[in-house]
Formats: sequence, structure tokens, C-alpha cells
Amino acid sequence: MTFEQRAALSETHIFKAVFPNTTNHYDTLFGGTAMQLMDEVAFITATRFARQKMVTVTSDRIDFNVPIPSGTIIELVGKAVKMGNTSLDIQVNIFIELMNSDKRELAISGMFKFVAIGEDKKPVKIDLSNIPAT
Repeated sequence: MTFEQRAALSETHIFKAVFPNTTNHYDTLFGGTAMQLMDEVAFITATRFARQKMVTVTSDRIDFNVPIPSGTIIELVGKAVKMGNTSLDIQVNIFIELMNSDKRELAISGMFKFVAIGEDKKPVKIDLSNIPAT
């Protein structure tokens, strides 16, 4: 299976409603909450891609382009974009959807790097040869 095929199979989509308990005094989603959700989606994507133990090693350039107001639906989309020997780069985008409209807008984007680890918690090679094609 090629990298592109595996990336397509492991693409992850999660939807959440933005409630007041996750917003700041401006009634928009806390940046830290958005980053936590993004890291979780990135972890799920990396794990689905490699089917190995994966850990976050870096997050890079998270762009908060549009505030996410309370009372909206967000979709988080994670996709593997690059693979090294032991590492995997995951792009995560958050889209806003208004509850009463079909309007959809990119609000936040960021990159996360994961490393595959073994039982000793040391980096190991990402081995896609042991994953059966579906």
C-alpha cells in the first residue's frame, strides 16, 4: 500500500458542538481547548495510519484564522502528510459550521509530528508492511 493510500484510509473526522463551558470571556472557543482537540485528532490519525504506539513530539505553527463562537459545530480533520523512518507529520484543520446554515469555514490549522515508540519508549521504525490492505 502506498503512503497516499494509507493516508486516505487513516484520515480522521470528528465533529463537536461548541458549548459555553469551552469558551472564553469573548464567547469564543479557548485556544488551549482547540489545541487539545487538535492533538487528540492528530494522535488518532497517526495511530490509525501506523497501527503502532505513537506519541506527539512537536506541534508547529498553529494558525488561529477565525474565532470559533459558542453555539457552532466544528469539524476537526486530521490527515497524514509526510512520513519519515520513525516520524509522521499530521495536518489538522478545524472548520466551523453554523447550526442554522450550510456555511463552512476554515478556522484553525496546524501541524503535529508524531514518533512511533517501542515497549522501551524509544523511537522505532514505522513499519507499514505488517498492515494488511483493506
